Amino acid sequence: MTMDSPGLILNGKKALVAGIANEHSIAYGCAKAFREVGAELAITYANEKTRTYTEPLARELEAPIFMPLDVTREEDLDAVFARIEKEWGKLDIFVHSIAWAPKEDLQGGLINCSAEGFAKAIDISCHSFVRMARRAAPLMREGGTMFTMSYYGANKVVPNYNVMGPVKAALEASVRYLAYELGPRHIRVHAISPGPLKTRAASGLKDFDLLLNEAAHRAPLGELVDIMDVGFTCGFLATPYARRLSGETIYVDGGVNIMS
Repeated sequence: MTMDSPGLILNGKKALVAGIANEHSIAYGCAKAFREVGAELAITYANEKTRTYTEPLARELEAPIFMPLDVTREEDLDAVFARIEKEWGKLDIFVHSIAWAPKEDLQGGLINCSAEGFAKAIDISCHSFVRMARRAAPLMREGGTMFTMSYYGANKVVPNYNVMGPVKAALEASVRYLAYELGPRHIRVHAISPGPLKTRAASGLKDFDLLLNEAAHRAPLGELVDIMDVGFTCGFLATPYARRLSGETIYVDGGVNIMS
């Protein structure tokens, strides 16, 4: 399916997108959508391995800021936001699309998840959003919008989602509290909950192809969503047309979440 661009509704806006791993990433869909509607981009990559895939995408999207970011390293976080402040002097949009858990803890069921694995999953997949929001907020001097990526398994049990269910539930709660705390500064915060997508992160889930097939079958619209559906949803939410929306978990899943 093709979609006409809605015009340069984010012209002049500055957007930080963290979490692009390759051209299939949800974060890439967000970055591409933002660029199509006029925003200028800062893009980060997790390590030298992912740089191989992300650097061509950053060039394609004409991102003037392209930097490494390991969210477990405070110095990386400080460097990214210092560069944004130096070059742009502000930030309007921030996308956090970062999630990770040790494979053995992700695939072994929640009851078998180690304390160390649970702590790492929470730190990288949830608290890193809080750490980045803390640094982004002072740059959103005229208000702004923050996004993070969740999943239906935060609220209902999805077989094989395991430890990421509680982690994403914590992330959605964090969104609500950040929306409350940052609302007086005209900063809006949302969790986006896409339907199943073929991303590198999803490949770590057991029987993921079955999850995809079931979602396509159950969706009222009868089809799966793609990364651009997620991107343009975030693009809309970052505009003044959504100025009274904050603290929401927005489902972009063809309606799967309404089905019993």
